[in-house]
Amino acid sequence: MLRLVAVTKRFGARTVLDGVSLELAAGEYVAILGESGIGKSTLLNVIAGLEPVDAGQVFFDGNEITRLDDDALTRLRRDRYGFVFQAFHVLPQLSVGQNVALPLLLRGITDPARVAAALADVGLQGREQSSPRELSGGELQRVAVARALVGSPSLILADEPTGNLDPGNAGQVLKIFRDAVKAGGAAAILATHSVQAAAGCDRRYRLSARGLEPLP
Repeated sequence: MLRLVAVTKRFGARTVLDGVSLELAAGEYVAILGESGIGKSTLLNVIAGLEPVDAGQVFFDGNEITRLDDDALTRLRRDRYGFVFQAFHVLPQLSVGQNVALPLLLRGITDPARVAAALADVGLQGREQSSPRELSGGELQRVAVARALVGSPSLILADEPTGNLDPGNAGQVLKIFRDAVKAGGAAAILATHSVQAAAGCDRRYRLSARGLEPLP
C-alpha cells in the first residue's frame, strides 16, 4: 500500500531524512520511534504530501505521490488519509459531533449515523452535542481518533497522539486506536518517542541519522 524509496529531506544545510525506505501493507500497524526533533513529524508530512522530498520516491497504492500536484495531494489526503495529532486539534467553536463530521463534510457527505457510530467506537456515545470545553484531555484525544477514522481511511498517520496524556488515558487511547485500525483494515503509522506506546504495533523502527532501523 505504502512504499518509501530512499527518501531524503533537507531544511537548509540540515539533512533531516537521509535515504529512508519503508514498506507498509494494508492492515499493518507500524511504530516509528525516535527522540524529539529527529524528524518523525517530517517523515509523516512527507508521506502525506505536505512536505516535498529532495530525493527519493513515495508510492501510495502504486501511484507516485511525489509527482502529484497540490490539488491531487489535497484529494488524496481528504479521501484516503486519516490524521491524529498530539495537540488534538479539536475545534472549540464546533460541537463534538461537528468535529468528528469534518472529514465527511469535506467530501460532501452528511451522515449523522456514521458520526454517532464513530463516537460510540471510542466510548463517547451520545456526546455529539457536547462542547469540546466540557471534555477531558483523554476524551478530546478520543474525539480526534473518531475524526480520523470516521471516513474509513486507507492510511492513518498518528503523530505523538498520547504525548499530552497521562499513562491511564494514553493506554486507553492506544487500545481504542489499535482495535479500530485492525477492525477497519487500515494501515497505520504511529510516530512516538514512547517505547510503551509502540509495544502494541506489529513492527517497530527507530528513526536516526542513519535512517530507519528495525527494532525487535
